[in-house]
Amino acid sequence: MLRVGLTGGIGAGKSTVSKILSELGAVIVDADLIAREVVEPGTPGLAALVDAFGDGILSEDGSLNRPALASLAFADDTSRGTLNGILHPLIGARTMEQISSAPSDAVLVQDIPLLVEGSMAPAFNLVVIVYVDEEERVRRLVGSRGMPESDARARIAAQAHDDQRRAVADVWLDNSGEPGSLDDVVRDLWANRLVPFEKNLRERTVVRALPELAPADPSWPAQAERIIGRLSLASGDRARRIDHIGSTAVPGLDAKDVIDIQITVEHLGVADDLAEDLAAAGFPRIEHIVADDPKPSYLGGETDPAVWAKRIHGSADPGRRANIHIRVDGWPGQQFAILFRDWLRADASARAEYAELKVKAAESAAGIDDYAAAIDAYLGVKTPWFDTAFHRAWEWAEKSGWSL
Repeated sequence: MLRVGLTGGIGAGKSTVSKILSELGAVIVDADLIAREVVEPGTPGLAALVDAFGDGILSEDGSLNRPALASLAFADDTSRGTLNGILHPLIGARTMEQISSAPSDAVLVQDIPLLVEGSMAPAFNLVVIVYVDEEERVRRLVGSRGMPESDARARIAAQAHDDQRRAVADVWLDNSGEPGSLDDVVRDLWANRLVPFEKNLRERTVVRALPELAPADPSWPAQAERIIGRLSLASGDRARRIDHIGSTAVPGLDAKDVIDIQITVEHLGVADDLAEDLAAAGFPRIEHIVADDPKPSYLGGETDPAVWAKRIHGSADPGRRANIHIRVDGWPGQQFAILFRDWLRADASARAEYAELKVKAAESAAGIDDYAAAIDAYLGVKTPWFDTAFHRAWEWAEKSGWSL
């Protein structure tokens, strides 16, 4: 099951997106509808609210008078806490019922107005944000819903701002155009990302692409942070640290459009224990890779191949390729991944040298359609360089006082 979080500011039109996805076959879990359902007449939820706030919150027909409840429940922190204490467990339980009843191969879309405000983004395989600028949302709320402008602006101000939404957005849908202008975009999202993502997730398939360089993307670190959030939630305290590593972590460096992340663990048994949780989060294991290429010992002597062992996962999301390296704390591969990133960030000449090497490596793989053969060609150019880079990076570490 693919779990998608859908949200946007009030008046942005996420209900329109939700409707299209439902028509295409998504299972929709609507937080607003559930919140209304659990306080319908005759429900335990409404009875609990009356016990807490009195009969004055009821309309003449026995239904909940929401403005009356709001005037009491939001009067102070204690009343708000009482309201949340009643509603949140009921909403949570009903949400889980709907999720549990969805087919195992569903694309399940949870429409949650306060997803960003509630810091819920890492719980989803993908987060979709529907965007309209503030002034247009005010216009729509006043014109379509008859809401007083002061109320519209107050509600917008009480929600997350656009930068906060953008930080968690895997997909940013601009709904500023005319009605219907977003329909084809949503259908394309469904066909080319959500459906393949669900299939890859269910079948534990990693998305692959030929080793081609892309121009440095200033959004790579933000994309890495979203991945780290999901990995952190899936790993819990089993991860000692999680770092954005590799070329996409070096500002200004052209790279393959693949985000590399390192999870540091106590021992490889922890890495094996994480396998299913990471796969469910959208990162299936790549079974045939179990070690890095050992580098010559910086301090002399033989290098024990065993300490270069690791586990690696890839991404099931066709819209965001990633490699998740799991390495043991203190082992040379774990240390070098972070050191190499920091060395390239600090040393412009080393960064330029590596950039030139990457161009040659990509050229060596150009025209090779077979993925495995293309990767072998790409790595065949890069790997020998790393034997000397390993020593140079550690020399820089000693001179600069670098430490993990």
